[in-house]
Amino acid sequence: MRYVSTRGNAPVLDFENVTLAGLASDGGLYVPESWPSLSKAEIADLAGLSYVETALRVCRPFVGDALTEDELRDLLTQAYGSFSHAAVTPLKQLDERQWLLELFHGPTLAFKDVALQLLGLLFERFLSNRSEHLTVVGATSGDTGSAAIQALAGRAKVDIFMLHPLGRVSDVQRRQMTTVMAPNVHNIAVEGNFDDAQALVKAMFNDASFASRFRLSAVNSINWARLMAQVVYYFYAAVRLGAPERPVAFSVPTGNFGDVFAGYVAAKMGLPVAKLMVATNVNDILHRALSTGDYSCGTVQPTAAPSMDIQVSSNFERLLFDLHDRDGAKLAGVMKGFEATKSMTLGNERAKAELFESYRVDEDAMALALRWACANANELIDPHTAIGLAAARKVDLPADVPVVTLATAHPAKFPDAVERASGMRPSMPARCAGLFDREERYATLPAELGAVEAYIADRAVAA
Repeated sequence: MRYVSTRGNAPVLDFENVTLAGLASDGGLYVPESWPSLSKAEIADLAGLSYVETALRVCRPFVGDALTEDELRDLLTQAYGSFSHAAVTPLKQLDERQWLLELFHGPTLAFKDVALQLLGLLFERFLSNRSEHLTVVGATSGDTGSAAIQALAGRAKVDIFMLHPLGRVSDVQRRQMTTVMAPNVHNIAVEGNFDDAQALVKAMFNDASFASRFRLSAVNSINWARLMAQVVYYFYAAVRLGAPERPVAFSVPTGNFGDVFAGYVAAKMGLPVAKLMVATNVNDILHRALSTGDYSCGTVQPTAAPSMDIQVSSNFERLLFDLHDRDGAKLAGVMKGFEATKSMTLGNERAKAELFESYRVDEDAMALALRWACANANELIDPHTAIGLAAARKVDLPADVPVVTLATAHPAKFPDAVERASGMRPSMPARCAGLFDREERYATLPAELGAVEAYIADRAVAA
């Protein structure tokens, strides 16, 4: 398996090197040179398999010869051995049609654990035969940071610097990052929003003088290995609901487009996906892009679903690459224009995105969906999942198509918002007991490239 940049001017890499690289050197994102496929029989054979064995079969085409089958199985077994549910990502039925896919049974109670527990092990495995030291730089709107830190804390040959927007993540999200005292963990609170933090990370990768001093890598969903791991749970859920003999629809609460793009990859591989619902909050750039062609940045509005408070969706570029017929040079020009103007209009490309349907869910609709789940299915869900469920209950599809909402976080990560909407305060799982009694450690920096680079340069190991 070979990987190419969406902007067409970076080296072609294998799986090992694309995992360690993160962002492409031309500013683009890596994608497989061609989409692998699973036959109908191969998808049917996934029925009854454990999550690890399902992951092995789905991930193997992407890994190529970077790992043997036994090595990959061992890493997957380690990655998901710490999850609190034996099914790893269990399905839960809400009514005759609606289902939840619970993705929050990992160490930090969010779907990011599914990918990042594996990514941490991949980093360690690939670095074990190298003399290099990896400097991981990431931005988080809440959940990526804690999951990445949990996956990388204490690992040899890796330092992690995680940027989060000051005051714009929940207390639980922040403390899951800032109370980890491993010496290779560094938290930075940026005086700005998530888009500012994400832009700083991209700028560091594109700053040749800085990037040449360190072996930079990424844990955001710009890293291909993260998306690969997320493709698995689409297959795992769909097969349990009748695939490949019947199609399944998925509703995905998303801000950065990575989680829903993983569903697109599953469909490209042959999974019968009836529809991918892109559920956004009032920060609705993805909804506007897919429904009207207007991909232009607005002002980020803080909401009760902070992980979706985003106006620049990095992974959307991967879809745009396919919509532009995988013409990297053409897309590079389009993205250069977007980066200069913060605006783009989708024309004929939008017609090619027919698998997607988008919804904008405001605070009232989110609260109503949360209350519905509580009253009608005795399920307490978090605000992000509620946004996905609100979209799922609007979809117009044949009655025999099951609709799966991705439950992306445990409600205890957002206790105040859940209590306001439902009248019930979620309890913290035992694995997070004492979180609010621990010491915090983080630096507060302005959203300025020079300040952040100087902080990292003082603490990172040179290449």
